[in-house]
Amino acid sequence: MTEVDVLVVGAGPTGLFAAYYAGFRGLSVALVDALPEPGGQVTAMYPEKMIFDVAGFPEIRGRDLVTALVDQAAQYDPTYLLGRPAVHLSDVDDGVVVELGAGESVRAGAVLVTAGIGGFTPRPLPAGGEWVGRGVVHFIPELAAHSGHDVVVVGGGDSAFDWALALHPVARSVTLVHRRTRFRAHSGLVDKVTDLGVELVIPAEVIEIRGDRAVQEVEIEADGERRVLPAQTVVAALGFTADLGPIEGWGLELEKRSILVDTTMRTNRPRVYAAGDVAAYPGKVKLIATGFGEAATAVNNIAVDLDPSTRLFPGHSSDLS
Repeated sequence: MTEVDVLVVGAGPTGLFAAYYAGFRGLSVALVDALPEPGGQVTAMYPEKMIFDVAGFPEIRGRDLVTALVDQAAQYDPTYLLGRPAVHLSDVDDGVVVELGAGESVRAGAVLVTAGIGGFTPRPLPAGGEWVGRGVVHFIPELAAHSGHDVVVVGGGDSAFDWALALHPVARSVTLVHRRTRFRAHSGLVDKVTDLGVELVIPAEVIEIRGDRAVQEVEIEADGERRVLPAQTVVAALGFTADLGPIEGWGLELEKRSILVDTTMRTNRPRVYAAGDVAAYPGKVKLIATGFGEAATAVNNIAVDLDPSTRLFPGHSSDLS
């Protein structure tokens, strides 16, 4: 059994910053995540994308943000328990025990859940099921793998436009296909992509994907007419389904797969807190920047929870010699 002051469940950006801040408060910390490496959704889904809403950075690539957060947390030597889902939560006299399965467990003074959206499964492209792994992709870990390709991006949300923006400098051509005339993506992102000259084919649907061993072309239908686009890469950016998995059975008060918290990030269970996209309260805005602030709020309140004689506000880190 691993024993720490704070167990962080979820090693995405919010969890990594929480690990740093727990160390700053003098608390021992472990991070557990079902994924095999830190970074959560950023590492698994868009490591090559540029992120624009992290304070202090006009833009930063997803993998670079994760690397910086890991380096920041490393100052306090957190324990990483990766590739292990958090399965069961139980109370003990002076804290909680979280079972990870396979006989592993963690005893902690408090738990901070930073599980993001939980587990996620990409929504399939109806015409592209048999081509997944042969040109049809949902995420792009390495942009260079698609250098010189004709790319067709299918979708109308932020992810679709993010991929179009990221691929434009390396691809031979990028075309975005969406079945509606209106987009879910942020208008500023749409403007950036259109200003680059990326062709937007709307409203249109993918009818068939063809090729030999790999994708070679995509047939679409737009305004009743069919058209064939050359393509060696098809990005199916149609969103994903998500669930919290075993966490849903922890007796936490939930609202639409999010955990309800108060202004201190406390849940309805003693010594269990939540922060980041998984946490919900009136007026919540789901941003990485928001998660960083919530992580600091949660850890400071956990510090007092574990030792009532300590101060809620420890002073600024810049005050340290």
